[in-house]
Amino acid sequence: MAIKKYNRTNFHKHTFCVFSEVPFTEIENKKYDYKSRSGSVYYFTEDGVYRLSDHWGRAAHCKWRLESYVPTNAKLKLGFALWTSFHWDNDAEKLYFINADFCSGKVTYEHKDSGNYNGKALLRSASDTTKTIRQIRNLLGTDSWAKYLDGDIAELRKKIIEKMITTNLSLSEIKRSIKNF
Repeated sequence: MAIKKYNRTNFHKHTFCVFSEVPFTEIENKKYDYKSRSGSVYYFTEDGVYRLSDHWGRAAHCKWRLESYVPTNAKLKLGFALWTSFHWDNDAEKLYFINADFCSGKVTYEHKDSGNYNGKALLRSASDTTKTIRQIRNLLGTDSWAKYLDGDIAELRKKIIEKMITTNLSLSEIKRSIKNF
């Protein structure tokens, strides 16, 4: 599919986007342009959109993630995204790839058209991406999966997750191949 141009009239129709959290001062003294039924408020600019909301992730038919750089307990957060940060989304096509940050222990997914795709990670559908991320988060959060494997757990974890990101092998197939190293 050709890359579509998004704007205030179509950004909310089956899109994926990563918003960056910004301070509330960026919308001070501005009147919002739109308020959704769920209570999210939108401020449109020529370059992009501010979204003030207490819910992120799946929003109607969209997948919108908020990248926060300062963790807080605040429910209400303000994010900004350029119009060029919105990408076509659907549940059937293989549009997503997975990133793992072993230092922070975080795993995320991105759209293939985000500009960050290096061609190494396997592209997956939305449901396959969700399933694989769930398995990776389990590997990152526990050690019980490694009780029958020999070696440094951190190194094994990294090898397994890297294979999960770059291949279609199941977790059990990867564990068996690791066991034979």
